[in-house]
Amino acid sequence: MHKYLKSLRILILFFCVWFFTSLNSDVVSARETVAPNAILVDLGTNTVLMTKNSDEPIQPASMSKLMLLYMLFERLSDGGLAMEDTFPVSEKAWRMGGSKMFVRVNTRVSVADLIQGIIVQSGNDACIVIAEGLASSELAFAQLMTDRGIELGLENSVFKNSTGWPDDGHVMSVKDIAHISGLLIRDFPNYYTMFAETEFTYNDIRQTNRNPLLYSFPGADGLKTGFTQAAGYGLAASATRNGRRLVLVLSGLENEQQRAREAERLFDWAFREFANYPLFKEGEIVAEAPLWLGDKETLPLVIESEVTLTMSRSARRNMKIRAVYDGPIPAPVLKGERVATLLIEAPGTETIRLPLFAANDVGKMGFFGRIGAAINYLIWGAVQTAGP
Repeated sequence: MHKYLKSLRILILFFCVWFFTSLNSDVVSARETVAPNAILVDLGTNTVLMTKNSDEPIQPASMSKLMLLYMLFERLSDGGLAMEDTFPVSEKAWRMGGSKMFVRVNTRVSVADLIQGIIVQSGNDACIVIAEGLASSELAFAQLMTDRGIELGLENSVFKNSTGWPDDGHVMSVKDIAHISGLLIRDFPNYYTMFAETEFTYNDIRQTNRNPLLYSFPGADGLKTGFTQAAGYGLAASATRNGRRLVLVLSGLENEQQRAREAERLFDWAFREFANYPLFKEGEIVAEAPLWLGDKETLPLVIESEVTLTMSRSARRNMKIRAVYDGPIPAPVLKGERVATLLIEAPGTETIRLPLFAANDVGKMGFFGRIGAAINYLIWGAVQTAGP
């Protein structure tokens, strides 16, 4: 009977996992977007709120400049480079087509100006100046971008140039673009503020930032647009509201107006329908488990880390939290020993499993106590427990 009940409970648990996982998949795919590739992430909890073909390698256009900027900020942060440093402008950089900050050949440009030229004006010429300044050639720097991207966790990104100019094999996924966007925000908060600049003048030429959300969506403060005929119109964007930060990446849209409308619509939806819910603090007692042959009747179970979840408001109303363990838990138990699992289940959300640990040491009960417990066991048998 004991083994039957345990097997039945495991079967029910697997069914719940399958049910909630399937439900979550349906909810995600039901969120429509005209963009062929898209991803929307709550950066605070790293929760994906919406995804569509997000792992597919695509032509990223100028959004791949985010990888160059990350590597440039690394050099600035570790002291290997300063904003006042200058790089020479080659004829290749000067002749580069597409969007430009209009550097002049055989001059030197400061790192500070080059960064603004890349962020605000999406200058392809500025990217080449940086690439040639930090490596032996643009192609060599592109290989460095690929290698560093792998180290940072980019799974579908290969760089053939520094600019995002159409090139066979130069690809990123929108998931990778969202990932590098999040790293820029988290790792370089001081430099990230530059993404909110709306205009920059260089060589007496004033240009404005192409990110439409900087002018129309409250809380938007970055990051990068992209466009080529092959890639369509894309956008890597971030915005904050009430302490929450979201990152959105879209690609393959038909025109600038569609890009702006879709980005605003998805941000509005995510901020309206989802919220962050703090559930437990680090080290908080979340349940009490009965003990078997212990010198105490129950054992407090604690969570190791703070738990905050992002979910829809409707899912929050139907959320269920429970501690699962084989009980009573046999003594002795050492403080910090993993003895249970916390399950968090909600409609439209994949089941979350977190380890629970003993809050304190528990010794065995005395001889006569064990005799009494043994008699109770002979009379009543052992009970499997899942709390609360």
